[in-house]
Amino acid sequence: MKKFVLMTSIIFSILLVTTGTIYGEENGSESELNLAPDAKSAILIERDTGKMLYDKNAHEKLPPASMTKVMTLLLIMEALDNGKIDKDEIIRVSDRAASMGGSQIFLEAGEEMSVNDLLKGVAIASGNDASVALAERISGSEEAFVKKMNEKAKKLGLKNTLFQNTTGLPAKNHYSTVYDMAIMAKELLKYETITEYTSKYEDYLRKGQENEFWLVNTNKLVKFYPGVDGLKTGYTNEAKYCLTATAEKNDMRVIAVVMGAESTKERNSTVSQMLDYAFNHFETTNLYKKGQTITTLQLLKAEEEDINVVASESISTIHKKGESDGKVKASVKLNTNLNLPIKKGSQVGQLVVKNNNKVVSKSPLIVDHDVKTASYLTLFKRTMQNMVK
Repeated sequence: MKKFVLMTSIIFSILLVTTGTIYGEENGSESELNLAPDAKSAILIERDTGKMLYDKNAHEKLPPASMTKVMTLLLIMEALDNGKIDKDEIIRVSDRAASMGGSQIFLEAGEEMSVNDLLKGVAIASGNDASVALAERISGSEEAFVKKMNEKAKKLGLKNTLFQNTTGLPAKNHYSTVYDMAIMAKELLKYETITEYTSKYEDYLRKGQENEFWLVNTNKLVKFYPGVDGLKTGYTNEAKYCLTATAEKNDMRVIAVVMGAESTKERNSTVSQMLDYAFNHFETTNLYKKGQTITTLQLLKAEEEDINVVASESISTIHKKGESDGKVKASVKLNTNLNLPIKKGSQVGQLVVKNNNKVVSKSPLIVDHDVKTASYLTLFKRTMQNMVK
């Protein structure tokens, strides 16, 4: 029988033909971009590495308006991923959800709609009523869901975000920053199917019925900027025009956020300039795809002898175009205090990427399925096999 093995550090080198200098989280150069001066704050990051390519007032607390729904969508996608809700499930709309003002898909109290269609209503049309309906289904009430939103923000290390609702409707002490919004978007994009919703320019709800509703994406860049496939706009009188956008080109995905722009034209222009800058000046090299097996884990009391440990997200390096090549080293550190059973998606370690002994990224490593405790029969068989050996 194999002895109990738990690797705390598996180090291997990766020689990258096209990888040059790798960037950590540092401020971009504002002088390299000539952005619209009236936008209160803006940020540009590369999704895989989190590298900040540009920022202006990145940590200034401002009302995020409907960009709040980036966090709302994140918790919805988590609930779908862990099986708490299902896309085909039908939800009955409460009086409270139906009473939401602002952007809405005009749900009626007592109306029944699938999770999938409600998700469309949030992601495409920024429906406040759809947001509350899903929040109530997942957590029992909007208040309980908002508590989870704030807990998630803390878990992500976001120090300048506080939510009071799921929608972004004006409320006292409801604020965030472009940096925090970018990190939320980075986390949301781990659920790759979200862009199947946010990339749609138009769709329909209640198709063929008398109350058929035409959904039109509030983010016009999904139609007019190649590669843009999300994520969320926002506007209130206080917040002005806001946008959290993402685009992918040549296997590089970037996130651009702007808050406090004076017009939709300024907002879209600012984001477009940041995207142009990213794609014209930088490129990435992918090391691992999301879900790719990195190593295996062996636990004496697990039902399986070899447990796949996989990347929880796409892992890449980034460098400026035309820079010299360099060497990258990645090391796996597995947790030493794992307890069975282990649920699918649970973190069991970390992948650390270094350049010249400098840490440039850290990514969670997870198990790709539930790991069960070994039965007595399994343990008996292993003991007998070991005795034979």
